[in-house]
Amino acid sequence: MNTQRKTILGLILFVAFLIIAYIAYHTLLGNYTPNNIVESTTGSTSESSAKKAPDFTIFDVQGNQIHLSDFIGKPVVLNFWASWCPPCKSEMPHFNKAYATYKNDVVFIMVDLTDGQRETQKIGQAYVDAQGYTFPVYFDNKQSASDVYKIRSIPATYLIDVNGNIIKNYEGGIDAKTLTAGIDAIIPAK
Repeated sequence: MNTQRKTILGLILFVAFLIIAYIAYHTLLGNYTPNNIVESTTGSTSESSAKKAPDFTIFDVQGNQIHLSDFIGKPVVLNFWASWCPPCKSEMPHFNKAYATYKNDVVFIMVDLTDGQRETQKIGQAYVDAQGYTFPVYFDNKQSASDVYKIRSIPATYLIDVNGNIIKNYEGGIDAKTLTAGIDAIIPAK
C-alpha cells in the first residue's frame, strides 16, 4: 500500500474512532444516575450510631454570626456551594424549589464558600439575586464551616436531623428526587 492510501485509511479510522467515542459518551451520559450518596450512619438515627454535626460559624448577608447549633431541634439541609461551580449551579434550582416546599419544616443553610478572591460575598449574593433564588444564603468568610466539614470539592450537601446528627451526605451535584428523599429522611414523623 502506498503512503497516500495509508494516510487516508488512518484518517478514516481516526474519524470513525471519534464518532464511536462521541456516541458512547452521550449514551453513558444519558444513562448516568448520581451515585454520590455517602451514608454517614448505618441507617439508624439513634444517638449511639449517628454522627453529631460539627458546629461552625458563618455570616448572614448583614454580617451577623450564625452557628449551626442555633438550629438544634429543627431538621437542616446544609449545602456548600460557589457561584463559579457548574455542578452547584445545576442543583440550585432543586434547592430553591425544595425551599419553597419545605421552608416551614426544614432549615436551609446554603453556605457560599467565599475565599475573598475567586468568590466574594458580593459575587455570591449577586448570583443568587440574578437567579431569583429565595433560600437564605450564608457566607463562609473565615472558612470555619468548610474547614470543620473538610470540604475539598463542591457542591457538598449534609442532611441533619432534629437532634443535630448527620443522617446523609452527598458529594457532588444532586438531582431533585435525591434531594427530596433526603429531606423526607430528616423530617420527623407527625
